[in-house]
Amino acid sequence: MPEPLRNLSTPASVENWQTAGFGLYVHWPFCQAKCPYCDFNSHVVANVDQSRWRAALRAEIARYGNELSGRRLDSIFFGGGTPSLMEPETVADVIEAAFSAWEPASGIEITLEANPTSAEARRFRGYADAGVNRLSIGVQSLDDAALKLLGRLHSAEEALAALKLARGIFARVSFDLIYARQHQTLEDWREELTRAIGLGPDHLSLYQLTIEDGTAFGDRLRRGRLPGLPDDDLAAEMYLLTQDICAAAGLPAYEISNHARPGFEGRHNLIYWRQGDYVGVGPGAHGRFTREGRRLATETPLQPGAWLEAVETRGSGETLRAEIGPEEQAGDYLMMSLRLAEGCDLGRLASFNAWEPDQAILETLVGEELLRLDSGRLRLTGRGRPVLNAILRELLPDG
Repeated sequence: MPEPLRNLSTPASVENWQTAGFGLYVHWPFCQAKCPYCDFNSHVVANVDQSRWRAALRAEIARYGNELSGRRLDSIFFGGGTPSLMEPETVADVIEAAFSAWEPASGIEITLEANPTSAEARRFRGYADAGVNRLSIGVQSLDDAALKLLGRLHSAEEALAALKLARGIFARVSFDLIYARQHQTLEDWREELTRAIGLGPDHLSLYQLTIEDGTAFGDRLRRGRLPGLPDDDLAAEMYLLTQDICAAAGLPAYEISNHARPGFEGRHNLIYWRQGDYVGVGPGAHGRFTREGRRLATETPLQPGAWLEAVETRGSGETLRAEIGPEEQAGDYLMMSLRLAEGCDLGRLASFNAWEPDQAILETLVGEELLRLDSGRLRLTGRGRPVLNAILRELLPDG
């Protein structure tokens, strides 16, 4: 059984990483193909010199380790792109570099995202030998026709095989599904989600299909070539059905789109939502961390070649480092923490010394049963979760 989640009763005077954790995000930008709905920083290339990438990632981690020494590392997350295209030796090198830079927490969570197409016993066992103890698999659908519409390269059968293989190797396995897809009915989703839960997962990430500008789907929608998308009412019904089915199965939502059995929540993303500190390395990776009482934001180049060259020639992959002021910190904390079932700690919100939610607006939202306030925490209700963005527009000072 994984360790219990950290108690957040730490005094607000300590730094964010001590209150809400410290993590390392490693972005692997390469994919076999670009999914039409994806707006992440991913690139399709024929060959990758993994020895150069290993050296660059190690160098960046060492640089941050020198700058942020003395911290306890709670999590490492390999995201992408498709990190399961990394050689296990590359993953092992990165983990070794992280453990040299920071003292790993007891029971540290080390997650790697994988696609079913890259599922093979040698590779998965290699990741486990390297130190990965949690796999997140991009299943996306258990229906072959839907997978084809989503531009996925794997079949439902391959996804199920990848899940079975992963469970025999890793202590913790999560998988993703996308709903509110083209031509999907409420009963279709009920059947698919019920089937997914029947696989006995400990963690599920369940996302509504979102059409983003700059993606192939965004272009098709603009040209009227993306038929069968559900309207807002049907999408809302699917969301509510998701909550009911998962809660009844012992997988309540601990975050808007994430469901887990108690004790199996994804610890790395909790660092984001609780406004802890994290270092981001790799093309397009972002970081947020406190140093000498200042909270800093970092960014890196989106293009893999530009990032690699910057690390090799300038000794840093950062393109931006900027201080985040108290007002923005408070807004970020409110936006992120309200995504969680545990809600927003109003004492911590006040500790930013920036602003407080308007009391009259707060009372109205509580009266409309969109929010509830108890024990110093502000939480969304079941009615409030689907309209979080509208609630934030009311609560944030700049709307």
